[in-house]
Amino acid sequence: MVMDGLGDRAVKQLHWKTPLQAAVRPNLNWFAEHGSSGIVDIIGPGIRPGSDTSHLSILGYDPYKVYTGRGPIEAAGTGLVGKKGDVAFRCNFATVDDNMVVTDRRAGRIKEPDTTELVRPFDGMVIDGIKVVVKEATEHRAVLLLSGPGLSAKVSDADPHGSTKVHEVIPLEPEAKKTAKIVNAFVKKSYSLLNDHPVNLRRASEKQPVANILLPRGAGMFPEIVPFEEKWDMTGSCVAGVSLIKGIGRICGLDIVEVPGATGGLDTDMIAKAKASLQQLESRDFVLMNIKAADIAAHDGDAAKKVAVIERLDDMAGFLHATLPEDVVVAFVADHCTPIEMQDHSGDPVPLTIYCPGMVRDTGATFDEAAASQGGLGRIRGKDIMPILYDKAGRSEKFGA
Repeated sequence: MVMDGLGDRAVKQLHWKTPLQAAVRPNLNWFAEHGSSGIVDIIGPGIRPGSDTSHLSILGYDPYKVYTGRGPIEAAGTGLVGKKGDVAFRCNFATVDDNMVVTDRRAGRIKEPDTTELVRPFDGMVIDGIKVVVKEATEHRAVLLLSGPGLSAKVSDADPHGSTKVHEVIPLEPEAKKTAKIVNAFVKKSYSLLNDHPVNLRRASEKQPVANILLPRGAGMFPEIVPFEEKWDMTGSCVAGVSLIKGIGRICGLDIVEVPGATGGLDTDMIAKAKASLQQLESRDFVLMNIKAADIAAHDGDAAKKVAVIERLDDMAGFLHATLPEDVVVAFVADHCTPIEMQDHSGDPVPLTIYCPGMVRDTGATFDEAAASQGGLGRIRGKDIMPILYDKAGRSEKFGA
């Protein structure tokens, strides 16, 4: 169970406790008391992980070897899984004026069903022999996938990340000239297709920001990753509400489980995710479950909200405690710290507790950053988690005679 952004630093308004320490968490504490804990440098000491690189590490992959950028992961999260050599971009539906100056990077936070209609004109698009696929994502976001020979992800962003003129995409290496040319052509074409689109004519009449351009950013080549089942000799599923985590799962070959009520937001149904995960264990060897809510509260800088989220996480841990099959190995971990004071990810280590029958209990009795630092698992890296779980499940092979 990956509790996104759970870790924190001491917070003044919580009397210098972390949100974990301030929360009422009897069920998480039960797992800590009856299991073994430690702290994890998800990538390495002092390295600030993204949610994408952190999940790759937790699944046992070395992000320095397999991570190629967020674009392919976002694309995979929407169901667009390319092949090696394809290039994917994150995109925003945005509003520009007649001079191509961005007036709203999120087009009023437009969302479905409007975005679903706005991507339809791109069906079947080909530019200079390169296949172009566009798919809507969450709210104002979309993804762009380019397929064909001679592509490179070494290009700049069209998105200016502010209220300035749309940037011309430039190649960052000689081999990327073709890709830059195609992306620039795509941006211009998106404006011509969207500016007078019926959806935008309606939005304009309703005094809403129009979504009259797509702005690509964050290019990445689709990586060549050893599938999870081949790497670990286990079947696996992913239970998540956030498209980014679904993308990680798809790229690694995990089955994506769609759970009603799993919104990826503060209102997500945590118990429904837990039930779905247990159902998956009836036919799968491994389940990765992600819950995003703590990270959202921390990015908002809202300590009280993060404490409330943790107490809901604890309720879910209580459900798992009551319903877990006896032969299951369970790990509770964060993918990174998101300190309230920073409102962003930090390089601090995160707490980890592992529980299974026969687990040697350490002296820890609570699940929090300080207690975990004294636990029997010590201080490990994110990519060490899977081998430990693998061994606890009785699946590891002897090294040597």
